Amino acid sequence: MTLGSFVMRNTFRNKRRSLLTMLSISFSLLLLTLMMSIWRTFYIDVGAADSAKRVITRDRVSLAFLLPGYYREKIRSIPGVIAVAPMTWFGGKYRDDRPENFFAQVATDPDEYLKVASDKITPPDQVEAWQHDRAGALVDVTLAHKYGWKVGDKITLLGTIFPTNPELTIRAIYHRDPPQNALYFNAKYLEESVDWFKGRAGWYATQVTAPQDVARVAGAIDDMFRNSPQRTKTESEKAFQLSFVATLGNVKAFILGICGAVVFAILLVSANTMAMSVRSRTREVAVLKTLGFTRGRVLSLFVFESVALAVAGGLLGIFGAAGLIHLITHSSVAIGIPMDMKVTLKTVALSLAVAATVGFLSGYIPAYGASRTNIVEGLRHIG
Repeated sequence: MTLGSFVMRNTFRNKRRSLLTMLSISFSLLLLTLMMSIWRTFYIDVGAADSAKRVITRDRVSLAFLLPGYYREKIRSIPGVIAVAPMTWFGGKYRDDRPENFFAQVATDPDEYLKVASDKITPPDQVEAWQHDRAGALVDVTLAHKYGWKVGDKITLLGTIFPTNPELTIRAIYHRDPPQNALYFNAKYLEESVDWFKGRAGWYATQVTAPQDVARVAGAIDDMFRNSPQRTKTESEKAFQLSFVATLGNVKAFILGICGAVVFAILLVSANTMAMSVRSRTREVAVLKTLGFTRGRVLSLFVFESVALAVAGGLLGIFGAAGLIHLITHSSVAIGIPMDMKVTLKTVALSLAVAATVGFLSGYIPAYGASRTNIVEGLRHIG
């Protein structure tokens, strides 16, 4: 019998206890992997190359305040700016209030929007049709598949923020990686129905020449409107997206708190299991030492058992987290969840490292005590 097979056989000697421990560890690692994946998606990943060349200009106080329309041409005059598109969140309902029927609806300028959002791939003939139809709509291909929409279909949005129910015709369908689940329509069509919206926009999306121009252009825009009635806040697209996350509270502290609690829980569970296992095998340890096993060999046996159990539970938890994230990102009720969120190899490596470290720490102390057991006292032990 090899050392590895000996360790594996002893790890699952008490199958019920080992299985329950492994499931507890796997659930904890599932939460840990999920939290780390969310952290990476929100705060580390930089997104697509085109998104790194976009800046968003909004009211300095809140998105609830609309910006004047003439800001657009002033922004366009700044060196390094390629295109500027007005953007306004419509926030209407489609069919009913059920979460699965929610998707982003934005009023914009069809003539310039796709110059700003150049990562959206749309057939030229469909783009032209959208630009020439005041009531036309541009929709994401995933959204079109979900509802069975095709070019030429008519849909109606029920206004909640704006007192109007625009009747739209789907003129173009775009592809984007990752999918976005959004619908865009002509802001002029909205202006015709809502008088107080004329000459206004929720925010401006600006495409700049290169990513290194983002900071300079953002500073120039805010400096331009520093003494205007409505001051602006201009930031990268990534920072703009994170501002929505920030409305939920201190998300960073929340994620870190959960991760810390998860690691502590794994340590307690694994330590308790190893302590029980070592205590019930005192006589076995004495027999092993009688057969010539050194203190170091006995110590390594128990530590390897603990690490093997923790890593097995960790792998199960990681696979569970990957499956859960896939379900969440492809769910119709995953409001606000980035569709490109996934478990990366770095996240897997970090989760396994945490599992192995916790297994080592929880197994070392009882294993060290077992390795120092006196042979005579161990053989006399009853338990």
